[in-house]
Amino acid sequence: LERPALTAERFVPDPFGKPGSRVYRSGDLTRGRADGVVDYLGRVDHQVKVRGFRIELGEIEARLREQDNVGETVVVAQDGPTGKQLVAYVVPVESVGDEAVWRDALRRALKTRLPDYMVPAYFVFLAQMPLTPNGKLDRRSLPEPDASQLQQHYVAPQTELEQQIAAIWADILHLPQVGLNDNFFEIGGHSLLAIQITSRVQAELGLEVPLVEVFQTDSLRAYVQAAATFRTGTAEDFDDLRDFLSELEAI
Repeated sequence: LERPALTAERFVPDPFGKPGSRVYRSGDLTRGRADGVVDYLGRVDHQVKVRGFRIELGEIEARLREQDNVGETVVVAQDGPTGKQLVAYVVPVESVGDEAVWRDALRRALKTRLPDYMVPAYFVFLAQMPLTPNGKLDRRSLPEPDASQLQQHYVAPQTELEQQIAAIWADILHLPQVGLNDNFFEIGGHSLLAIQITSRVQAELGLEVPLVEVFQTDSLRAYVQAAATFRTGTAEDFDDLRDFLSELEAI
């Protein structure tokens, strides 16, 4: 094609071949196994960065395809109310009875194989993938995920403290409401937002709840129960915390 620069970019020296031999850089991402089998993980150009972590979307897709009843799958990063979030689109081999149950099963399975930051926040089930006229995946036609799918069956906060903390969670996560059974990280939370939760609980409610409680409790109910056991701070503590919170929200 008389494009020497492109030729040099695509055909590079073969590190495993004879001197002078070259290989073609296809852009495919693979991983060699001990038994000689090469796993296809996706495309290099499908790398994304979410909250500072560089993520290979193809690796998530490969782990999803290992699960029972998973046919086609594609994972994308989309802008959400709390920043970029991973969305997994899955075409099941057979019809799914209870989508919520299967969604939770897929999430649990991925957590055993991938770090938390690589587990999709959303799982969207489709009858088939949208395609362009030439038969390729039409990423622009993938439907928007429904934020409500992240939440458990709604159980309304009852006590004053439950209502106050639920309001803080809902505000930070940009959700209309948060129920007692909701898990902070499963409804869009992440480590930076956990810091905001901790700061606002102390600044607004006067409770010095350690940051680790956001990570160690599995629901709003459990977090409130833990929060109720911690002492209130001093006025000086609150002033320092409000200054810190203002700086954090400006980031």
